Amino acid sequence: MNHIVLFEPLIPANTGNISRTCAATNAPLHLIEPLGFSTDDKHLKRAGLDYWDAVDITYHQDLAAFLTYLGNRPLHLITKFANQTYSEVDYADGKDHFFLFGKETTGLPEAFMRENPDKCLRIPMNDEHVRSLNLSNTVALVLYEALRQQNFPDLEKAHHYTNDKLDNY
Repeated sequence: MNHIVLFEPLIPANTGNISRTCAATNAPLHLIEPLGFSTDDKHLKRAGLDYWDAVDITYHQDLAAFLTYLGNRPLHLITKFANQTYSEVDYADGKDHFFLFGKETTGLPEAFMRENPDKCLRIPMNDEHVRSLNLSNTVALVLYEALRQQNFPDLEKAHHYTNDKLDNY
């Protein structure tokens, strides 16, 4: 199973979009407090639409509490400061993988990343043009790479809809 972990998220729309992605992929969502918004926030609910009941959300008081919960399970720190790309890792090993994403403004704590450089993963990008990618886009990118390697477990690769736009008339 793939777990999405947000460290002190600030923007409700990002967290809402990420919750929707989690609902679509059966990925539990972990929120490390403090949050920069209330989970009752109307923007958060609007971005997540009516999928909130389909998301398994766990709140962690702080990073230390999350790390205690994590134990020895695989942890991946997603950061632009890494030397290894996210697509170089084998996620199809049958283990639960936890993907930790930093706060929109400052990312993950520098000291924590320096203690765990082997866990840091980067998405290739042109750093001359942008500081970072959007958090919800980044989560989707990394999560779907893990799911692709795992052959999309428990997800429908095709679906027929009642009014399917690709049906012959």
